[in-house]
Amino acid sequence: MNNQAIAHNLKRLRSNARYNQSDLAEKAGMSLSGYQKLERGKATPRAESIKALAQALQVPIQEILAEVKPLKHIRFRSLKRLKTREQIISDVVTWLYDFNSLEELTQDKQVADLHEFYAYKESNTCGIPELANYCRSKFGLGPKEPVLDICGLLEARGIKVRSIEVETDSFLGLSVSEQEKGGPAVIVNTWKRLPVETWIFSAAHELGHLLMHLNAYDIDQTTEIEEQEAEADQFASHFLMPQDAFEREWNEAAGLSFVDRVLKVKKVFKVSWRTVLYRYAEDMPSEKKNKLWMNFNIEFKHRYRKSLQKHTEPVGIESDHYRINHRYTTASEPFNLDVFDFTEDRLPFLVRKAVESGNISLSRGAEILRLQNKEMRQLASSWVG
Repeated sequence: MNNQAIAHNLKRLRSNARYNQSDLAEKAGMSLSGYQKLERGKATPRAESIKALAQALQVPIQEILAEVKPLKHIRFRSLKRLKTREQIISDVVTWLYDFNSLEELTQDKQVADLHEFYAYKESNTCGIPELANYCRSKFGLGPKEPVLDICGLLEARGIKVRSIEVETDSFLGLSVSEQEKGGPAVIVNTWKRLPVETWIFSAAHELGHLLMHLNAYDIDQTTEIEEQEAEADQFASHFLMPQDAFEREWNEAAGLSFVDRVLKVKKVFKVSWRTVLYRYAEDMPSEKKNKLWMNFNIEFKHRYRKSLQKHTEPVGIESDHYRINHRYTTASEPFNLDVFDFTEDRLPFLVRKAVESGNISLSRGAEILRLQNKEMRQLASSWVG
């Protein structure tokens, strides 16, 4: 038996069942310390313990024993060392496996071919804004059209999208290249203290990495490379706000105060005020950029009687633009978006298709969607059309 695989599976299954360690240990007739050793991979479980845990979790024994296949072609960098890095990767492995299995069961597989973007990048001496515009056109977006549903946009191109909640702002997202089975995929940290605008920008940022930095997809690399991060930021900015459309909206708002002008443009494109300022100041010298940001903060405080904090997002968007299940955000982007502004649709669609065709049970659907069985039954009863 692989202790690390069992540890990962126990964490995942316990989380799905919404048990804490003490709850599960009690239900399985184990001591808390004994269970904790299993979940840390520090002990080899006895056969009767595995059977008791499977009964407590209401899953087949094989669900606990299943091997976790490693990912190699993944780009996972963070500003700080994450204690949860291995758990996040294990969760992504399980999610990709479930997603691929559903696509095969339902015979509804979407293949993402990013080679045309690689070819365009290699055959043209284009800059990052041009690559972003080319990508927009291939994704079916008009030259002045805002990105209203980035999850749907990526999923329509066969790029899987996953939301995870990690309680830190030093990690915003990761991506899996198409070299990996089930890839490409974009995984975004949708922690409730991060504004939805940050979720959306992170998804576009990871798309930039997928198109520009394929040789950086190495699981063993953990440190961010400033140049690549800056390039991905620039790509995301131009993907979400094409230059012509940005200039039109910016110029039309010329009669407004500086703060109102930024907030109006932010609202049009469903981005953060930081993204608008970043674009406006893109070609300015550093000294002038710093003064611009300082003036914006001063004027905002004078206007609204409060300071802009690290994750404050005035005039924020609703989470409908990035939603899965029933999440919410407490981040205070001014006039902010909310979770319905970020919605993954494809995996729930495949679960419904598989459940209704009899390929999987409701309990298996609940496991894939990380829902309790009661929540899954409620979801299934609400399906219409």
